[in-house]
Amino acid sequence: MEQEKHVLVIFPHPDDEAFGVSGTISSFIKQGTPLTYACLTLGEMGRNLGTPTFATRESLPGIRKQELLKAANAMGITDMRMMGLRDKTLEFEDDEAMTQMISDLIEELDPSLVISFYPGYSVHPDHEATARAVVRAVRKIAPSERPKLHCLAFANNTYDDLGHPDIERNIADAKDEKLNAMHAHISQTARWLEMIEEGIKVNDPEALKWVTTEQFYSYDWENDLVE
Repeated sequence: MEQEKHVLVIFPHPDDEAFGVSGTISSFIKQGTPLTYACLTLGEMGRNLGTPTFATRESLPGIRKQELLKAANAMGITDMRMMGLRDKTLEFEDDEAMTQMISDLIEELDPSLVISFYPGYSVHPDHEATARAVVRAVRKIAPSERPKLHCLAFANNTYDDLGHPDIERNIADAKDEKLNAMHAHISQTARWLEMIEEGIKVNDPEALKWVTTEQFYSYDWENDLVE
């Protein structure tokens, strides 16, 4: 894995990091790279309240906060930022305020790599609002000084529009950390985990992908459509 000065990971919800980037996060930390994870909300409007019910709307934020801290510990994160915005409202936040929040993090940390979602290809309104704010903040930096921006994308039209990801990281050495991070968010991930772990047991190729590789797109500044 390439050496970075500092990595800044920005996602809107607890568990956004677990499935897509927790292996990458753990791998960077294992090689001694400083890493900060900024989580914009506590996912307090998550759908899953359990069967039987284990949480209420009032108690879920506290549960998800503790799950986020547990996941951070599983990945080895020591700089965990909870940014205090509200789940399912990010698309209604002031654009300039969101961008400035990201800019402030970048100015403080001076990362050489930022990881987030790809605008237009991350499905959920909170994902999209986060992705747009990240792009705006990074775009304000002179091209020669910008950190790299690596993005997750998983909309149905991703391959048609963007092609295949240009970055693929082998995260096999971080398999246990990734599984532990996913387990930490058990209130939201139980069904997915059951399917993945059953597949791993029988060496199902699709299940094994979750714990062996993580893929990203380098943001295409030449085709930047974020307003």
